[in-house]
Amino acid sequence: MAEVTVLERIPVRVAETILSACLDGYHPNIANKWGYVAGMALSALGRLAEWTGEKRYNEAVRRHMDVFIQEDGTIAGYTLEDYNLDHINKGKNLLPLWRTTGEEKYRRAAELLASQLVGQPRTDEGGFWHKKIYPFQMWLDGLYMSSPFMAEYAETFDAPEWFDEAARQLLLIERRTRNPQTGLLHHAYDESREQRWCDKETGRSRHVWGRAMGWYAMALVDSLEHFPVRHPQRGQLMGIFERMANALVRAQDQDSGLWYQVMDCNGRQGNYLEASGSCMLTYALAKGIRLHYLAEIDIGVVERAYDGIKKRFLTVDAEGLHLHGICHGAGLGGRKYRDGSYEYYLSEKVVSDSLMGVAPLLLASIEMERLQAGDEGGHRG
Repeated sequence: MAEVTVLERIPVRVAETILSACLDGYHPNIANKWGYVAGMALSALGRLAEWTGEKRYNEAVRRHMDVFIQEDGTIAGYTLEDYNLDHINKGKNLLPLWRTTGEEKYRRAAELLASQLVGQPRTDEGGFWHKKIYPFQMWLDGLYMSSPFMAEYAETFDAPEWFDEAARQLLLIERRTRNPQTGLLHHAYDESREQRWCDKETGRSRHVWGRAMGWYAMALVDSLEHFPVRHPQRGQLMGIFERMANALVRAQDQDSGLWYQVMDCNGRQGNYLEASGSCMLTYALAKGIRLHYLAEIDIGVVERAYDGIKKRFLTVDAEGLHLHGICHGAGLGGRKYRDGSYEYYLSEKVVSDSLMGVAPLLLASIEMERLQAGDEGGHRG
């Protein structure tokens, strides 16, 4: 296998690798359930269609969404009463589908997901619980799942209260998870202080997980893209993005341009450079630079990161591109208890070619192409 060391149309090659896994037009890990990783992959394909003008990618998005979206707007495999923020993410694809087709089933399905958020359980301060089964816990992951959906929903349906809700959630979790010493955000926050994984004084989880930082950075930049210029909290959101971006630059590995699995433990024995988080952060920073949300972050930051991704994580063979170094999954608490320790984050499997990493790679490669092409347009898919 060969390294990918030259800039070729990597977004197209990644997309074609994803679609080459389809059987009778359907990807087994996208059409199998109403899941957040599949939703991110479809969002990435939609972005590629927007960038390249290739309708085939939009057709793939619609085909996979129609596996789940019924004519009356109900969603197969979705249960509102789970109150799981992960289940909102795939719904981001409903909004451009409604705008382009006008089919009522997409609007009704989006309204169903908005109904979940109306009733989503909250901390006493008003923060969304990550899931009903995780009482009084906010996770950075959940901000990506829900906040960009709320912002685009607000824009699409002229419902400004959802801009306010998205801003509220983004600002609250940043305040509660940010470590003032590093400027980085810890993975989660337990308002009740009951969980063994949290610090009893701050409620923060013990460590900064790279992919969780990626989830939040993407949540900010994807939400801001839809905010009206006159929204009173737009500037504050941009300000915390800038502050966080500077912390990410400080945490960037200087040799590779990448980021570690546990970002507050750079160089510690066993820690490793991780692909999904590095791709997410590259995407968020590149998009922030392209759309002028970040005033002081040099383009060299993302160029080094993207070069590191290509050199360290990508190989190519007859089957297409392969992405390596992906943390299979990590969480906190639960029945098989995850204690949030350094050792825990290193214990999770490291895999290749999982959509958990490949979808962020597609997003990052599209953004790098757009940035290098001087494209300053926002998303209006």
